[in-house]
Amino acid sequence: MRRAAVAVIASAMAVSIAACGKAGDKDSDSGSSSGSDNKSIGLLLPDSVTARYEKFDKPYFVDKVKALCSDCTVQYANANADSAKQAQQVSSMITKGVKVIVISAQDSAAIKSSIKTAVDKGIKVIAYDRLAQGPVSAYVSFDNVEVGKLQGQALVDALGSKATPKAKVVMINGDDADPNAAQFKKGAHEALDGKVDIAYEQSGLWKDTVAAQKMSAAITQLGAKNIAGVYAANDGMAGGIATTLKGAKISGIPLTGQDAELAGIQRIVAGTQSSTVYKAFKPEAEAAATLAVNLLQGKSISDLATETLTSGSGDKVPSQLLTPVSVTKDNIKDTVVKDGLYTVQDICTSAYAAACKSAGLE
Repeated sequence: MRRAAVAVIASAMAVSIAACGKAGDKDSDSGSSSGSDNKSIGLLLPDSVTARYEKFDKPYFVDKVKALCSDCTVQYANANADSAKQAQQVSSMITKGVKVIVISAQDSAAIKSSIKTAVDKGIKVIAYDRLAQGPVSAYVSFDNVEVGKLQGQALVDALGSKATPKAKVVMINGDDADPNAAQFKKGAHEALDGKVDIAYEQSGLWKDTVAAQKMSAAITQLGAKNIAGVYAANDGMAGGIATTLKGAKISGIPLTGQDAELAGIQRIVAGTQSSTVYKAFKPEAEAAATLAVNLLQGKSISDLATETLTSGSGDKVPSQLLTPVSVTKDNIKDTVVKDGLYTVQDICTSAYAAACKSAGLE
């Protein structure tokens, strides 16, 4: 009897110790927290190809959440450009018991049913950077039509006197599944239509390899000597296009971009890309974190999301829109360097030392 009692006590102590260990096991960065945690926020980003998401958006978001709510945790997942995987990640967040999901949709239409399921479970959903369809509570991004206008105008400015209705321009847009791509395209057309001839226009799917293939097809169709400039909807695609242009021995023509990726900034310094658009990652991520914490704590967001946009599903969404900035060689110091996004040393590696000196980046 005594031995049995001792065994029962030992067993109970083991269970108690195990339970204590499990309750204390949480990691706001890796996303391993108890499903019963009522202060958990999910962050779902669309891909790891675009450098900004893993390098900037995620850490800025996590740091701001911690600053606003010390006992909040962040569950993180990346869809790796797979919309079906992202839908599964939403389901996983629901199972883990998160109270708010911040999502940058890989496919804004495909994720609609997953968002509705989350909302039906009492979870607040914030669309981040891309306006997802469905009953989202808020949206934070930049004025994406303005982004497109800045890109288009930068191309016209770089063309200078060559910007005529007969100047043939190649246009490589983003992924049609991304609502931002349509807004960038709209703004770019507003800046370019009537001023140049958009002689070839295709989607590059946000992939450098696809954009490179499309550029190669454009060169075959139009002729290398007949292309005056290239609109690329982001820096990743601009990288693929720049490689194709170099292979075709085409140089000295303007090439746009977006996202202010380090490689894009370096190409601008080197003269193989003419511009990018800087959408400051930190204020965007911090705005999303602030909205998320407010919603988690039941606070109003009306003073933050002061505009209203209509999503592809017809939902009216309270929105917070930030202001983008065009970046050329002339204002690198006053934008991405001044804000601490990159240091001069980050940009001016040995391969770009001479170009940096010429550009006044020393």
